[in-house]
Amino acid sequence: MCKALPVERWLKGLGLAPASQVAIRGILHRVWDYAMFRQDVPVGRNPMSLVRIKGGSKPLKQAPVLTEDEFREFSAQLAEPFRTIALICVCFGLRISECLGLKWCDVDWEGSRLKIERGVVRQRVGPVKTENSQQTLVLDEKIVDRLAAWRKESVFAADSDWMFASVAKLGRQPLSYPGVWKAYSEAAIDAGLAHFGTHTLRHSYRAGLGDAGAPIDVQRRLMRHVTSGPQ
Repeated sequence: MCKALPVERWLKGLGLAPASQVAIRGILHRVWDYAMFRQDVPVGRNPMSLVRIKGGSKPLKQAPVLTEDEFREFSAQLAEPFRTIALICVCFGLRISECLGLKWCDVDWEGSRLKIERGVVRQRVGPVKTENSQQTLVLDEKIVDRLAAWRKESVFAADSDWMFASVAKLGRQPLSYPGVWKAYSEAAIDAGLAHFGTHTLRHSYRAGLGDAGAPIDVQRRLMRHVTSGPQ
């Protein structure tokens, strides 16, 4: 406890948001675990587990969500392929990195399935966020039709091509996150929406599940979370 209290005072003195303080505490916790593994400090309870951060477990503000009418107005302001990206994200709760990581080979057209197995962050291709995130989703007929229509329109339509390829990069990379964020932001302003971000569509999907009466465990599985907490 004598080690925990100075850390609490130090974190508080940094003037950072509670979430940032929690992140720093997590790093210190791992460092202390490693020090015990190396036998640099006596093996015992990690003192970082005693550090308490006021407000660290509470969200700073409620995540913004869209109603059906607000989404229709928002999507009406979007050009393709941003409109299709928004539709996929709001219908399945995809993270934007997962949506940008889609390739045409991920679609099972006959079985109406969509594989989620990679993500693109800062134009770097990697695995999805968690093991639970890698799943195969069932597609509604209308979603299949929308994807088929976009594939006909896209100049990059081979199975190995990115579903939302960047024309500026000659299809070698998908659209960038900043490009999607800019299109979303402009559409949100035109639709009269405030506090809008790329994660708003994922939050809206979760809110829709709750409004439909889906139990928390069902929401967790459909959101592809490891736990029932927000991700």
